[in-house]
Amino acid sequence: MADIEVELVATAGKLWSGTARMVSAKAGEGEIGILAGHEPVLSVLQPGELRVFPVGGGEPKRWQVEGGFLSFDSNHLTIVADNVIEGARPATSPATH
Repeated sequence: MADIEVELVATAGKLWSGTARMVSAKAGEGEIGILAGHEPVLSVLQPGELRVFPVGGGEPKRWQVEGGFLSFDSNHLTIVADNVIEGARPATSPATH
């Protein structure tokens, strides 16, 4: 299976680039997963978690984004994101009574 070339860009410039086996994000109509060979797509990003799954397995790289868009064509994915925070989504605190 082919890999995906990924570029993550924010207003400050390029945040990360590399290869991945899969990328998932919260898009305009819900969660989207991109694998090599996916049909071309241009989509708005919704606030949520962006995950880049590395080639060869292992834990995904994670970012929280507040919006933006992604563009995929010919196994090249460009993500332009707003207000990016690297790392896993913070745990929610339990409700206090």
